[in-house]
Amino acid sequence: MLKTALLVGTHSGCGKTTVMLGLLQYFKVKKQAVAAFKAGPDYLDPLWHQAITNQPSYNLDTQMMGAEACREQLTKQAQNVELALIEGVMGLFDGRAGVGGMGSSADLAKELGISVILIVDSKGMAGSIVPLVIGFCQCAEKMGFSISGIIGNRVGSKHHAQILRDLLKSYQLPPLVAWLEQNAPVLPERHLGLKRPEEVDVPNFLPVFHVEDNLLAKSFTALPVQQPAIALHPPLLKGKTIAIAKDPACCFIYPANVNWLKEEGAEVQFFSLLGGEPVPKKADALWLPGGYQELYAEALAQSKSWESLREFIIDNKPVLAECGGAMILGKYLVDLEGKSWPMAGIFSYGSVMENKLMSLGYRDEESGMHGHEFHYSRRVDVAGLIPCFKVKKGDRGARFRNVRASYIHWYFSSAPQQMAEWLS
Repeated sequence: MLKTALLVGTHSGCGKTTVMLGLLQYFKVKKQAVAAFKAGPDYLDPLWHQAITNQPSYNLDTQMMGAEACREQLTKQAQNVELALIEGVMGLFDGRAGVGGMGSSADLAKELGISVILIVDSKGMAGSIVPLVIGFCQCAEKMGFSISGIIGNRVGSKHHAQILRDLLKSYQLPPLVAWLEQNAPVLPERHLGLKRPEEVDVPNFLPVFHVEDNLLAKSFTALPVQQPAIALHPPLLKGKTIAIAKDPACCFIYPANVNWLKEEGAEVQFFSLLGGEPVPKKADALWLPGGYQELYAEALAQSKSWESLREFIIDNKPVLAECGGAMILGKYLVDLEGKSWPMAGIFSYGSVMENKLMSLGYRDEESGMHGHEFHYSRRVDVAGLIPCFKVKKGDRGARFRNVRASYIHWYFSSAPQQMAEWLS
């Protein structure tokens, strides 16, 4: 049996990632092997998980992947560990629509058949924790799952923690299984969310994180460990070599997408645009992921990769460019300081960074491919662009020869045949 916990919050910003990292450090000190996961389409939180576990953290998203794929992913990646720890997304019941809709932590808990641990930002809170937790418990029960424990964030003192503990107990609510002091380190952020752990030191949360061992252990759900399903179809990309741009400018990569390419028979080769490396000569297709292109605009403008990239495209080889990867293929990129930097110039459009979010949400292609769009830039000089994707909502992208470029990040296995076609 796999002991599994889903850490959920009352709202975005309540401290889910901080608590998740604290628990990963706690189990690491106890020498308990943990597989980390992230609910939703996030790229950055998994990088922080990996900084502690030294293992990839995988996304679980009922909207983008489907419930069955979430179960398979959990089983596949937690084969050799004692515990699985999943960081939720936004507030517990926040999803694509409604209360506990697809993509929400609540929907994931229901589909996996697990209880959840609710994180409450407890600063300045005493008796109010009771009606708050009652409401969350009642909504959870209506959906068919339960809340097994409470973790208080930004708790003022041991005395404050004891008040919260006693209140929860007196109303027969889930127990306080852990609490984090209000002076806990704060993770650094920028416009797309957290900074990457490579840019800063990973804080040590253990001195300010207090755990009730027995209560925490009881709040985990035991799940049967099933053997991963064996693919029955012939590999869709057998004999293909897929080149992937990977560096700080191109770092928004789902580990599951790379695994899917390999499982479908492809050889994967990474190269760096920031390092000026050419597209690998034996590559049959190219994937340009998103990332922080705007932070490295000057270095990208001077990249020696452009010549080989242009040759690759002129040879009519397939290219899939996502978000920042699509920005790279434009004529120029204007950073947040208003300075314009030349890019690869495959398309005539430019990309201009803004100080506000320009688009956010799940995206569905007519083929059945699922993805997600999230960006602070806008595309300009778009006259004459030929759309490459058929989506009801979101960026339809741009097509040139065998290049497909858009703001959408795709989850490859959501439509395997279509992805194989895009890369062939």
